[in-house]
Amino acid sequence: MSGLLGVRLLLLWGCACLWLSSSASGALVISRHDEAIQERRGAARSLQKRSTNEVMVEVHSVTVDCTVTSRFAHTVMTSKAFNKANSSQEIFFEVELPKTAFITNFSMEIEGQVYVGEVKDKEKAKKQYEKAVSSGQTAGLVKASGRKMEKFSVSVNIAAESNVTFVLTYEELLQRKLGRYELLTRVKPKTLVQDFQIVTNIYEPQGISYVDAHATFLSNELLPLVEKTVTDRKAHISFSPTMEQQRKCPGCDGTLIDGDFIVSYDVKREKNLGDIQIVNGYFVHFFAPELPKLPKNVVFVIDISGSMSGRKMEQTREAMLAILQQIHEDDHFAIILFDSVIETWKDSLTKATKENITEAMDYIRRMHSRGTTNINDAVLTAVNMLVKDRQMERLPDRSADMIILLTDGMPNEGESNTGKIQENMRTAIGGNMSLYCLGFGNDVDYSFLDVMSKQNKGLARRIFEASDAAAQLQGFYDEVASPLLLEVDMHYPDNAMDSLTTSHFSYLFNGTEIVVAGHLMDNDLDNFLVEVVGQGLEEDFRVQGQVSAADWDVFYPDEEYIFGDFTERLWAYLTIQQLLDKSKSGTPDEKANTTAKALDMSLQYSFVTPLTSMVVTKPETEDSTSSPLIADKLTEEQRQQAEKMTYNYIPAQSYPRHYQPAPAYFVDGDPHFMIELPDRGDALCFNINNKPGTIFNLVRDSNSGILVNGEIIGDKKTPPDGKINTYFWRFGIVHQTLGVRLEVSTEDISLFQDGKWVKLLWSDAASIKGSNVDLLVTKDRSLTVTLRDSVKFVILLHKVWKKHPYHRDYLGFYTLDSHLLSPGVHGLLGQFYHGINYEVAHLHPGKVPEKPDATMYVKGQELNVTRYTKDFSLEVFACKMNFKCVVAVFVLSQCESSK
Repeated sequence: MSGLLGVRLLLLWGCACLWLSSSASGALVISRHDEAIQERRGAARSLQKRSTNEVMVEVHSVTVDCTVTSRFAHTVMTSKAFNKANSSQEIFFEVELPKTAFITNFSMEIEGQVYVGEVKDKEKAKKQYEKAVSSGQTAGLVKASGRKMEKFSVSVNIAAESNVTFVLTYEELLQRKLGRYELLTRVKPKTLVQDFQIVTNIYEPQGISYVDAHATFLSNELLPLVEKTVTDRKAHISFSPTMEQQRKCPGCDGTLIDGDFIVSYDVKREKNLGDIQIVNGYFVHFFAPELPKLPKNVVFVIDISGSMSGRKMEQTREAMLAILQQIHEDDHFAIILFDSVIETWKDSLTKATKENITEAMDYIRRMHSRGTTNINDAVLTAVNMLVKDRQMERLPDRSADMIILLTDGMPNEGESNTGKIQENMRTAIGGNMSLYCLGFGNDVDYSFLDVMSKQNKGLARRIFEASDAAAQLQGFYDEVASPLLLEVDMHYPDNAMDSLTTSHFSYLFNGTEIVVAGHLMDNDLDNFLVEVVGQGLEEDFRVQGQVSAADWDVFYPDEEYIFGDFTERLWAYLTIQQLLDKSKSGTPDEKANTTAKALDMSLQYSFVTPLTSMVVTKPETEDSTSSPLIADKLTEEQRQQAEKMTYNYIPAQSYPRHYQPAPAYFVDGDPHFMIELPDRGDALCFNINNKPGTIFNLVRDSNSGILVNGEIIGDKKTPPDGKINTYFWRFGIVHQTLGVRLEVSTEDISLFQDGKWVKLLWSDAASIKGSNVDLLVTKDRSLTVTLRDSVKFVILLHKVWKKHPYHRDYLGFYTLDSHLLSPGVHGLLGQFYHGINYEVAHLHPGKVPEKPDATMYVKGQELNVTRYTKDFSLEVFACKMNFKCVVAVFVLSQCESSK
């Protein structure tokens, strides 16, 4: 192996962890070029002293104006800012909005000129997208943010002493869950604002039963500022603190406004027929009667494969114990545990008596993780159990049959073809029961679960791998725990309307609501008879009545101008959502037809959906011509993929829960190196670009005899942006003193010890304890290497969708207990194990507002650097570590690569 020694130029990049609350559904952030200065701590304070403290961008106003009309929410977020500097400045506008919402408008007003976004067919916008990417501009304005949100962001260069006004509008139909509607807005202005205001107006002709408003950031002083006025059919909520009231403390520039503003409410329900609203030729029917609960028959199918070990298994056990205690005594239930083997608690469903619940809880307490994942046979076992019990008349006639599947990985035992599994489930279930799929963590094929659920009268839900995973599981069960009606049909006169949304529903659950909308062929309501039928507890449910439209002019005599075409837009929103769901299943022709209809309606109503893009053209500046930006709508699969690329996980189950890790040193990604410097409250990050096949020396400790090399691999082919990404795909670890050799690739793991080779597969959940080295393999996730009386390494396997056109599976390498290596350790990671001396000074605005530039002095070199923050959350040993990073063009004298 020939070596290339000497100096290598590395681009250091970095990120400060900003762990966002996942409970929010909307957000507003106004950032400026100096915001990084305002939040510096520790060693970074010296940078602030050497830079200007004058705020050159003044935020005049931040306004959130929301109007909810019969559950349809129309939100407008507006911000006005002024550039006080005597030179141009780049101002950054950022909003987090619910992932269920559709952006409908975005505009910027600069020096009297208005720039408006235009919604286009995504394919037609593709050329502009590719042009923006190839020129190095930001092309995607929308990114995933947390569980429920997506982030819209744009920046614009503003001339000296000029104003800019940003306006973003989005719309959504609020869904009733657990007996209430919830409107969440995240606000994070990051600075004091002269005019800050949140206003919500709710109009519900049915009548409002209650309204609650609160915020996560409200102190005792701010609480009285939330004004709430509620009449029979209208609610007005406002929050408008002055600049002094926004301050964290007297004389401080920091703001208290940082978090979620939440409005929840419900409406009065007096008629079993429900409520119908008719405006401008479109109607919407809301149906949520108060009825006795139906018994249910539920089979819990729980994945106990190796990847569920540790914290996941603990959380699943915790959730199941809580759920079992809530099962109603009239319900029947069963438990199936599966890995490569299918294990049933009992051969049939059991009534939820106290004795049976106690026995089931003892069974759950004893479950533990083991082999591979056989989803097909596990779910078929549940189906057959329900079918057999129905045939044997062991279950009540009027009861709901459902299967709840919890899995965290891909099917890799038995039938592994996901399309075939979906076909098997559809054939076996035959529309006679519902299948709910819960995907735990980021390694599941969510699209597979989503389609399979929708094909079988159910739905899929992602369970995020976090400290509240047990609460997420229990929360989902609460939503489906109380069915009220089965096979609900909403009937309307055929000759009175067209363009009806879905009108058949397999279930109506307590605390939810059925919504149907359509277009009236005329406004003659004399023969508009509505009928609702379904299967109730003791007999068939049937209610009918003549429609009498609410008189909006009477209910709201001074505000009729507000409502306009809300029923039509509600109908369009609901129709598009349902078409997008239908486009995921069916024949190719059916998929094509529903996709085409959804696209046409998205364009007609200017909704940014997964089929459309909003093209925003930024104004020309002295330095550049006008540049197009593209705002897209993310699918759940795209969100999941983005999270996989953003977050790196080291499995907590391999270590004691309260273990406090030493500083982290790792490489993971493209490849991205991360060096934590806890004594400085900082971190260094860098990226290496080289040809695929290059072998890099990561760790070299001659005193202990440890050597670690890594080889990079490139994308399958050149992506549209022309940039080939590289990743580590193979690592070699040698301990010459102990006689240990280990080679780890994305395909397998080979260990040489005591004169022989041992080979392991990533699909195994295995543990090897040797005289000089211990290996622990968590199936398809991680390998922990513990060298005797020495350092510990963790290698993560990142699996990419096999059919991905460009990317491949890759590995991440993490060093733990690095203090056990000698002071003479070298290599790309090794040189940092015992610290590094550097100084960063002369902070000044950079090309991007949130990334100020500075100068770094290190190893006798004077380098240009960039410091900025980025969401980069690393879960290590169940502890979250947050980093600030410095980005630099940095010369390393100890780097070595060889081919």
